[in-house]
Amino acid sequence: MDLRGGIRVPVRPALTCTLPGSQDLPVGTYASAMPGSTINSFASDVLTLEIDGHVATLWLDRPEKRNAMGPDFWDDLPVAMAAIAAEPSVRAVVIAATGPHFSVGLDLVAMAGPVMGGHGAGTSSPAARAWRSRAQIVRMQASVTAVADCKVPVIAAVQGYCIGGGVDLIAACDIRLASADASFSIREAKVAIVADIGSLQRLPAIIGQGHLAELAYTGKDIDAERAATIGLVNSVSADPGAVVADARAMAAEIAGNSPMAVQGTKAVLVAGEGRTVAEGLDYVATWNAAFLPSDDLTEAMTAFMEKRPGNFTGG
Repeated sequence: MDLRGGIRVPVRPALTCTLPGSQDLPVGTYASAMPGSTINSFASDVLTLEIDGHVATLWLDRPEKRNAMGPDFWDDLPVAMAAIAAEPSVRAVVIAATGPHFSVGLDLVAMAGPVMGGHGAGTSSPAARAWRSRAQIVRMQASVTAVADCKVPVIAAVQGYCIGGGVDLIAACDIRLASADASFSIREAKVAIVADIGSLQRLPAIIGQGHLAELAYTGKDIDAERAATIGLVNSVSADPGAVVADARAMAAEIAGNSPMAVQGTKAVLVAGEGRTVAEGLDYVATWNAAFLPSDDLTEAMTAFMEKRPGNFTGG
């Protein structure tokens, strides 16, 4: 199953341009056809990045392994997010996946050595192995945090299995949508691991401590309906194609607003985490005092008077 659409140009030699509707897309990395775009320099064997208008879509692109997260994923994810951040035309991001499953989480075979401290300098003491293991975990945490730190809204479109690291990834997104066949699991306890890439830290604010405790302690699977009931996902779409379409439609709706206002709203929401209402109000007052006199505000007022959509530039 390949849900990607739009015109993409290859960023690696020997790959050919893929046109809309093609069913034989090669696994590799594509960027939108935007001359001079920083996104055109991104290359990965496990992620695909493309642009349609003001919306970037980052695809987990290892369907033959059910998008298991191996070394390349952890290396390439923050690079992809940096490329998105450096592209001024991008106003919203969708994270989706090729194949029938969003992600089965950590590639246990490929990552067993790095996570268990099995690589490095020939030192075999328990302390040295623990030191290397911790460094690897911190690096993986930083990869997912790059998604949370994205200055524009990020929407996850989930189908099939979303397990372990997959849940860590969507917890770092601003909004989560699911297809009816989606299944979610914080699976780590079942494989004798404490979830350590962000689910335990980010999900309390999303689904509440009680629901998180149930999922994390049991490692159980929940379906899309339960995920929507507890607030893990905003809505449930009919099938994988529909959830990607719905996520892109939401991203396009967001991108139609003033980018300065949307990014400011995200910045204020982030700044308010863990602070009192009074502190949050003080922060947003200072923010708006600086950014209210914008070209976008003038355009919003003009568009309202002229009864037309706004054409916002972010100025």
